[in-house]
Parts: sequence; structure tokens; C-alpha cells
Amino acid sequence: MKFCPECAHPVLFIMPPDDNRPRHVCSQCGTTHYQNPKMVLGSIPVWENESDDEVRVLLCKRAIQPRHGYWTLPAGFMENDETTAEAAMRETVEEAGAEVKLHALFTLLNVVHAHQVHMFYRATLLNLNYKAGTESLEVKLFTEKEIPWDEIAFPTVAHTLKCFFADWHAIKNGDQDGTYGFHTHDVPRSTHYTS
Repeated sequence: MKFCPECAHPVLFIMPPDDNRPRHVCSQCGTTHYQNPKMVLGSIPVWENESDDEVRVLLCKRAIQPRHGYWTLPAGFMENDETTAEAAMRETVEEAGAEVKLHALFTLLNVVHAHQVHMFYRATLLNLNYKAGTESLEVKLFTEKEIPWDEIAFPTVAHTLKCFFADWHAIKNGDQDGTYGFHTHDVPRSTHYTS
């Protein structure tokens, strides 16, 4: 930030009184401009077929940068005046054209070096009438074995998928009490991450 959005004067990057870190402070009006992490919300849309004892997850192939052509869960930046669940639902519709029922929050991932927090809700597909939105080249259901793991766009998506399938197997094998866990993870600063 170079100029104050309030009065258009230059800002200084200084530590305000009674604060614990440098902030952008206007040299004219004295307004402190706080910059906070962005929230990325998404879902894990699932279709479970009892007849073949498989679970499939809906992934989107990105039509935009960063990571154009790579696969991801439907997700994006939260807007003002939205709850986290509303943002996850909106992004699922926008990117995958999918109707889902949202369940509990499943993962919360801190991407400190990108100034982001990613959150994914479990979701059940209500039907198979999904279609690629403007930010997706393709939308497709994958079993765990079919997922193109080397073509997953972001570490947070790969981590969320691995946690989901681990919980699903544990529930199917009776190792868990029929419920999914809540998973948190800090993405290491050394991880290559383009946001």
C-alpha cells in the first residue's frame, strides 16, 4: 500500500503506538490500515455409490491462473456479507455447477506465507447435474485411485483429500464411530505455493 484510501496521502510502514507490529499508517490523517489474511472457502462434493462400495469426489480442472490446467476442489475467496458456509456453497455452484448439501467443516489449513486460511466443508452431491463454470475447464468425479495426485493444484487440496479418504476408510472399516474428524494443518513455509 502506497497511498491512503481515506485521503490519498502517502502511507508510512511504521509501528503505531500500543501496537506490536508495523502497519500502513497515513502520513496525513493518521488512519491505520490493517491488512489481514484472506479466507478461501470450498467444499468436498462427494457421490457415494452403495452398489460398488466406492466414494467419488468432484474435482474441477482450473481454467484460470494460478495453476491453470491443474485439478482442485471447488473453492475461492470469501466475499463480504457471507458466512463461511455460504461462501463454500457459492464457490461450489460457481466452479462446479453442483447442487450439494453441506455438512460439517472438515479442514482448516493455515497458509501463513500466502496470507491465507483455507477451509473445506464436507458436502454430498444431490444429483449428477454438475457442469464446469467459467473458472473450470472440466468437472469430473474421481475415486481415490483415479485422482491425478501429481496434478493437484494446491497443497491444501491434496491434504484435504488425503484426510477425507483416510477418514472414509476408517469409517468403512469400523475403526471410527461413523463420524468424520476435523483436521487442521499448517502448510510449511518451504512448500511451493502460488496463490
